[in-house]
Amino acid sequence: MADFKGKNVMITGATRGIGLALAEAFAAAGANLAVCGTNEEALKAAAEKLAGFNVKVYTQKVNVSRAEDCDAFVASAVKELGSLDVLVNNAGITKDNLTVRMSEQDWDDVIAVNLKGTFLMSKAALKVMFKKRSGSIVNISSVVGEMGNPGQANYVASKAGIIGLTKTLAKEFGSRNVRVNAVAPGFVQTAMTDALPEDVKAKALENVPLKRFATTQDIAKAVMFLASEDASYITGHVLAVNGGLYI
Repeated sequence: MADFKGKNVMITGATRGIGLALAEAFAAAGANLAVCGTNEEALKAAAEKLAGFNVKVYTQKVNVSRAEDCDAFVASAVKELGSLDVLVNNAGITKDNLTVRMSEQDWDDVIAVNLKGTFLMSKAALKVMFKKRSGSIVNISSVVGEMGNPGQANYVASKAGIIGLTKTLAKEFGSRNVRVNAVAPGFVQTAMTDALPEDVKAKALENVPLKRFATTQDIAKAVMFLASEDASYITGHVLAVNGGLYI
């Protein structure tokens, strides 16, 4: 595992699922954390869970689709932790429906959080990173952003957009020693997938060569690799963590 001792890591959407697993993994590797979410109680619970790692943990309620929230979060985190080394854009929502039935509001909401939120948080963090001439951003995309998925036009568009944004930011800020990469997970074992009937799980895994869902730790390891010095010459890359679903 990469060593992040003394590093300051910011993670959005870090109160459950992949985001919380990311926070725990980075904390276990010695990183100080700035984590955000939209629910105060969930943030409090996450902070309590992270308290045992003996690192600094700063939490803030943030709506990533609002520029003022993103700017305030970065400013407060830097004040609390002293600097910012890594940003993981994990916050995301789904509002699924077939395209002809999808409301304009559901389209706007998903794009606002998933894609616009990634842009706004990156913009705020980059202002810090390019001044110090170092930093790493890892964006959470999805396998569906590469292959499409019926009933998820808004989500797929947001995750495909994140891939394009990742590559553009990598080109814009590489000269300042800021690397920008993405992880594209496939099926991930979460509370939601645990609740699925066994026949539904089996069907979902038919096209996955490894025949299992990813664990949140699988995703965390990939993110940490891209964020670390082990990936010091990797930027603009989309790392597929999908068990071979999309080859």
